[in-house]
Amino acid sequence: MSKLLAFVSFVLLAQQAAAQQQQVWGQCGGIGWTGPTSCVSGTTCVQLNDWYFQCQPGSAPTTVAPSPPPPTTTAAPPPPPVTTTTAAPPNTTAPPTGSPTGNRDQAFWGSCADSNTLNIAANAAILRSDFGQVTPENSMKWDALESSRGNFNFAGADTLVNWAVSNGKLIRGHTLVWHSQLPGWVNNINDRNTLTSVIQNHISVVAGRYAGRLYGTFHVSAFGITINFTLFTAWDVVNEIFNEDGSLRSSVFSRVLGESFVTIAFQAARAADPTSVLYINDYNLDSNNAKVQGMVNLVRRVNANSQIIDALGTQMHLSAGGAGGAQAALTALASLGLEVAITELDIVGASANDYTTVLRACLNTPLCVGITSWGVADVNSWRASSNPLLFDNNYRAKAAYTALINAL
Repeated sequence: MSKLLAFVSFVLLAQQAAAQQQQVWGQCGGIGWTGPTSCVSGTTCVQLNDWYFQCQPGSAPTTVAPSPPPPTTTAAPPPPPVTTTTAAPPNTTAPPTGSPTGNRDQAFWGSCADSNTLNIAANAAILRSDFGQVTPENSMKWDALESSRGNFNFAGADTLVNWAVSNGKLIRGHTLVWHSQLPGWVNNINDRNTLTSVIQNHISVVAGRYAGRLYGTFHVSAFGITINFTLFTAWDVVNEIFNEDGSLRSSVFSRVLGESFVTIAFQAARAADPTSVLYINDYNLDSNNAKVQGMVNLVRRVNANSQIIDALGTQMHLSAGGAGGAQAALTALASLGLEVAITELDIVGASANDYTTVLRACLNTPLCVGITSWGVADVNSWRASSNPLLFDNNYRAKAAYTALINAL
């Protein structure tokens, strides 16, 4: 995916080139590839197309290509400690400066991940070589982090963050306020002041734990041009809060607090991590439909006095042939002048045409900063039976993968 990741330019980070040998199923060559060109023992570098060579099981002699050093990073002083079950991941870069959105004109292509998929060698190898960003699939959801009030368990989330930091990947936090995967003790709250305090404390602890940790300064060379830029973390602050008609979904948050819970959540997230890009995220925003307009109108209301929502995310869990509305959806979402992203892409059947249609829609929308696939290979997808991802059950790249490269 090296040409695709020229579009998502910071995927080709220096840490790829620092490795002497690529793991099984990882990329080992192709036009524009600057990473390892040899494979670990017992694997062979196989050409799949001009742009992508992959380490596959089977022996063959290889040679190690010289590698440039990784970019220099400066440690930042740690924040005050939070009492939890695990130590917080280390800082790896100096704190950024500038506005909350920073220099985010370089788009990304990411994937979801968590301990279960990071422990699969083939999956982790493709994440290392082909994706520039990771989203925790489940480990940062409320039930995983704070199953009982005030007791936080960051084991799963820290595993993902530590892996991403050590491999030079951006991280998209997901998600702070969501009606699903919510502990019963939160659902049973009926008092406005109590629920407000609970939301604020949860966000303060979770977003505050990773504040300043999930960004990096990247040095990318492509087509003879070197670009240096700083990217900041993104958080899905509120997730799936709309009905299909654009009205507010019934949840403990809307029942007790009405629409004000959105403002409460975003203000808490901004206080916890002032440099983060704060997203509102939802599904079925796949055309310029009533739900899209509901989100646009809510963001306009919430931001009327000052901007606290920075960006809008559309998940895009699409049916086969369902990509035709992507351009209209992104255009409508971007009409507010805020950045937009495709946050959980998968497409039934993974046709090349559908994937390239979505890619072109993002490329044609100046405020679209990138795309996240909801997984690497079909075998680990939540929609596994519909074969919706770019790699098959054996971690082999599909035709859609090559089509994305050729589309560029």
